[in-house]
Amino acid sequence: MIDRRSRNKGPDMLTYKAMYKIEPDGVHAEVLDFPGAISCAATLDEARQWLASALVDMAETHLMEGEPLPVPNPKAHNPEADVEEPLYLVLSATSRMAAAPEMSPT
Repeated sequence: MIDRRSRNKGPDMLTYKAMYKIEPDGVHAEVLDFPGAISCAATLDEARQWLASALVDMAETHLMEGEPLPVPNPKAHNPEADVEEPLYLVLSATSRMAAAPEMSPT
């Protein structure tokens, strides 16, 4: 159990492993330890941006569906990768409020 009194008050962060494969027609990008988080782009910088966005989208989808996020695996590795690096997912809680429709008196 986490002792919330000693816990850092900042947002929680998970560190996943990103890999990039540079191909003649662009860059393939994938989060090795988060299935389905993939992207591609013309350059490595663009691939980094698109992959970060894909990771956020996949994480949000998991949470909205009530599914747990995959556990990061710091040992994840793809021998075909040209570049491997950490990719950070920052988690923060928000609340969404919506006005309830007015009910007519019965």
